[in-house]
Amino acid sequence: MIALVDGDIVAYRVAAASEDTDEEICILRCDKQMQDILYLLKAEQYKVFLSGSGNFRKNLYPEYKANRKDKPKPKHLQLLRTYLSEHWNALLANGCEADDLLGVHQTDDTVICSIDKDLLQIPGTHYNWVKGEFYEQNWLGGIRHFYEQLLKGDRIDNIPGVDGIGEKKASRYLEGCETEQEMYETCLGLYEQDKERMWLNGRLLWIWRKENDIWNPELLEQNWTGQDLSAPPKEQELQYLLSTVEVKSSELMIQETD
Repeated sequence: MIALVDGDIVAYRVAAASEDTDEEICILRCDKQMQDILYLLKAEQYKVFLSGSGNFRKNLYPEYKANRKDKPKPKHLQLLRTYLSEHWNALLANGCEADDLLGVHQTDDTVICSIDKDLLQIPGTHYNWVKGEFYEQNWLGGIRHFYEQLLKGDRIDNIPGVDGIGEKKASRYLEGCETEQEMYETCLGLYEQDKERMWLNGRLLWIWRKENDIWNPELLEQNWTGQDLSAPPKEQELQYLLSTVEVKSSELMIQETD
């Protein structure tokens, strides 16, 4: 079994809990957190992922995570990000986010280790080390989770959903849908046919399943209506975004998490 560890969460939680300690104690806590995760999973191998520099989502929507600008970061956060890179061989996600690389690397032999509910879009095994809970997600369940997010938005990341729809209502609106097309059409109706806004939100919320896997609703519609799929997507910005996404190893300089 291979543990796919959300390094952003490890670094932030340990740093936030270590504001009154020195660097040495903070690093020891980070090591213990990582060791505990691997021990509980009985993991044979592991990969750690950190968000690096740049993010295509901010190119699409400059207000993405803008609500975090004035929030102070734990003082040891950068220390732990560098430590995870140098001592735990963390991989940097430059141009995208650590969540995207977790999704890309998920297979039948891996477990995503995170407390971030957004990652439940991704099929496979998930482990929440804070709650000590495992969760198995299938393909349809992951798609449903994505469309529920599309309805309710994400306040933490400053992504507005449909007014008046929270977690319970989003689940209720989609509970009778048995296919992705039904979920898509239900969401589009609740967005009052505003494709521009819904498509933008979808691209911000979608977590990659493969490299450069930016959500492409136009292709979905073509598939459902039987249109010619050989033609490339018409959205020019999609090609621009793909050209800006780059994944680099931990040998590069770590930059502060956005």
